[in-house]
Amino acid sequence: MAIGEALAAADADDEVCAVLISGRGRAFSAGGDLKAYLRLQQDPVVWGRFMDTFISTFAAIQYMRKPVVALVNGVTVAGGLELLVACDFAYAAESAQIGDGHLRYGQMGGGGVLAHLPRLIGPARARELLFSARLLPAAEACEWGIVNRVFPDDELIGAGLEFAAGVAERSPAGVARMKFATNAGWADGTGLESALRLERECTALYVLTLPDSNEGLTAFSEKRKPRFAGR
Repeated sequence: MAIGEALAAADADDEVCAVLISGRGRAFSAGGDLKAYLRLQQDPVVWGRFMDTFISTFAAIQYMRKPVVALVNGVTVAGGLELLVACDFAYAAESAQIGDGHLRYGQMGGGGVLAHLPRLIGPARARELLFSARLLPAAEACEWGIVNRVFPDDELIGAGLEFAAGVAERSPAGVARMKFATNAGWADGTGLESALRLERECTALYVLTLPDSNEGLTAFSEKRKPRFAGR
């Protein structure tokens, strides 16, 4: 998938501090080509390869070194929702409409929405959204916890850039390790004890072996802005 290649390139580029994903036109993403599915679903091998690529592309987002933010600019349904919930978090435009919609056409999600959505908003709300196939207005999606904040349409990109600018001032190594510990500890579902152990190990590795922690403390004591270099 082209988006997978773009994400991998952004993650490998040390000049990139955060990744913002938005759509063009009226939709963030309306999902896959349903007409193409008529052909794809006739061949279990082809369909299996398609789903493997789809799932692995979105699953890789949680282990990228950079924060990945969905900027939901419009209609978001089916595969679009799967992309949204794979991101670290989302901002939405006021005009956005967000839902699953697979059941409208006899389909079901297979790119991560059935796994991620209950963990994001709780199983009861997830089931309601999945079974009803309805679209939530942006304000309700924010209330449910699907998106973090809602902005006027013409301020959405600016809000994402403001977040990215803030991340650019942080330690890249610290951001990467914090994201890994947070996402892995939650996604693996191994319990609080294991998540705490992972957090301790990641923090120890960061502060004891990389320079950015010491630089941050030194800058604080010298009353200057940190000059982070670690990756």
